[in-house]
Amino acid sequence: MRHIAERELQLPDAVIGKLLGLAAEDKSILSLGPGEPDFETPKPLLNYLKSIISKNKELKYSHYSPSEGRTDLRKAITKKLKKENKINADIDEILVTCGSQEGIFTTLLSTLDINEQVIIPNPGYLAYLPAIELSDAVPVDLELKEEENFEINPDRIKKLINKKTRSLMVNTPSNPTGTVLNKKLLEEIADIAVDNDLYVLSDEAYEKLIYDSKHISIGSLNGMKNYVITLQSFSKSYAMCGFRLGYVHGPKNVIQAMTKSIHYITLTAPHISQLMAMKALTLPNKHIEKMRKEYDRRRKFIVKRLNEIGLKTLEPKGAFYTFSNIKDFKMSSSKFANKLLKEAKVAVVPGTEFGRFGEGYIRCSYATDYKIIVKAMNRLEKFVKKL
Repeated sequence: MRHIAERELQLPDAVIGKLLGLAAEDKSILSLGPGEPDFETPKPLLNYLKSIISKNKELKYSHYSPSEGRTDLRKAITKKLKKENKINADIDEILVTCGSQEGIFTTLLSTLDINEQVIIPNPGYLAYLPAIELSDAVPVDLELKEEENFEINPDRIKKLINKKTRSLMVNTPSNPTGTVLNKKLLEEIADIAVDNDLYVLSDEAYEKLIYDSKHISIGSLNGMKNYVITLQSFSKSYAMCGFRLGYVHGPKNVIQAMTKSIHYITLTAPHISQLMAMKALTLPNKHIEKMRKEYDRRRKFIVKRLNEIGLKTLEPKGAFYTFSNIKDFKMSSSKFANKLLKEAKVAVVPGTEFGRFGEGYIRCSYATDYKIIVKAMNRLEKFVKKL
């Protein structure tokens, strides 16, 4: 048999992909697994897409854009960052990417050497760990505890730092827990980064999906401009997942290094998607607010029902996920999820998908129709009563 790289063989299989495949094939399955909006891309953006295609007689938008992204889009992003995130950014500190996923991977490639370490939240977004391992760096788990509302504990960060530590990952609002970090906590994290000369990789893909507080970018704090690499996306806020567009703000030298790497990875983000992103930045807030309000309605319902059923669930403050405690049922999260899928035809994601400290939990996505959530909760209740 031909050789397969060891790093590839050690990558975990993504359960979420299998769940989505099963749900697509078997219409009797009620899926609470999706990590993307169930809303259509706002109509003004789809209409704009049609106009781009119809007016593209010279096919100029069918060609590559600059690797760093279109100049006009990067200018628009700097204005957005200043207005909404309180981050003063220059155009040469912006890199347009194929979603924030590429931004994360390219940031790691450009800032880490072999065996250097990154502190990551656990449970945390499932792609952090494999992206770090593919970069031949070392992920270090920062345990998030339910009794601490799954917030980052600064004292725990300090204990993990050593001479090989180069950066730490912050995700707010968080996937899978829905945690939103407040300013005081972000300031403590910032102090640790400065004291130890670390980069903070701030994943803010769900920045516009917050319910009871407000989003604060750690890159906006005093003195943090040269320490923070901010990763953002059009996927969640504008329901543009399939258009694959995100962007990164960071120190100029880091962005230059990342641009060089991207030239050999994807070359450039999709040209037409960049035009749509510029249009998205001009949309009135009502399009986002419509989604956010509906997510909020679903959030309140699903949290109430999960707790009534006996799955202790903290109320998420952002994103569109619940993270429920199933430890009372004396089975692993994978066994619980598989049994629920087989016997009740409800798909959820086992907590171990998000790291070893996710054991004993399941993630439910409420980025799905309200009626489906109601039916899924009824099935879940019947399932739990039989355990």
